[in-house]
Amino acid sequence: MRWKGRRISSNVEDRRGGGGVRAGGISIIGLVVAFVAWKFFGVDPQQAYQATQQVTASQQSNATAPESLTAEQKEASDFVGTVLADTEDVWTPIFKQLGKSYTPPKLVLFSGIAQSGCGTAQSAMGPFYCPADQKVYIDTEFFKDMRQQMGISGEQNQTELSREDQAGDFAQAYVVAHEVGHHVQTLLGISSQVQQARAQVSQREGNQLSVRQELQADCLAGIWASHNQQRTQFLEQGDIEEAMDAAQKIGDDYLQKRSTGQVVPDSFTHGSSEQRMHWFQVGLKTGDINQCDTFNNPV
Repeated sequence: MRWKGRRISSNVEDRRGGGGVRAGGISIIGLVVAFVAWKFFGVDPQQAYQATQQVTASQQSNATAPESLTAEQKEASDFVGTVLADTEDVWTPIFKQLGKSYTPPKLVLFSGIAQSGCGTAQSAMGPFYCPADQKVYIDTEFFKDMRQQMGISGEQNQTELSREDQAGDFAQAYVVAHEVGHHVQTLLGISSQVQQARAQVSQREGNQLSVRQELQADCLAGIWASHNQQRTQFLEQGDIEEAMDAAQKIGDDYLQKRSTGQVVPDSFTHGSSEQRMHWFQVGLKTGDINQCDTFNNPV
């Protein structure tokens, strides 16, 4: 994946090296529980945030520059910032065509723990988008976990990244684009509609709605890749295979079978490996946001 030499977004908020929240003691348990309730069980983010407020006083992080960054941390920041800039340059004209204005999300880089509008973020939870403050949160060590713990390969192609212990560069970019896809859903009012619908149905039906929302974010990530390829010719041989490898290994069925040996479709919240690969490819091949209607098309 070619990424060097392009614009780096100014919407990156780096809390590493002293900018993140430092929290400890038993109170953190309540914070993590509230975050897990939102991330994995579909609790209203605002409710999750209020729950954390009852456990501990809100801690506000200062959006200050990190005290110091290693060369690897600086490279990670530049890489993620470039991908974020690419999403901005793709979605701004698409929204204009829809008669809307695109407001980019902020992307927060943190180490270990950080405070978000949806409660306390923990690196073990992986990257996520918080609709309450419209920010994407990423501990870039997750890219290392993708390779070493999840088995997502980084060997399909050449890379401009210096680290060799992470998932492939385009697999990382896919993760960022997926979370920005959730921001697109928020701006278009889709997220609020799903949230309202989930409040009126059973947990099983709510899980199905969550799956459709996640698959749409995969499709939107594919649209980003399609349009960005037209803009920059950034894809190299093996990049799409990297994304497919990532989509497969973060599918609910793959993760459940790996962890428990069993697959329980009614408990899916993000979609199967096949579904995730399919919808990313729909976005990639069509580049058309109208083709990403995962709610009215068979999943």
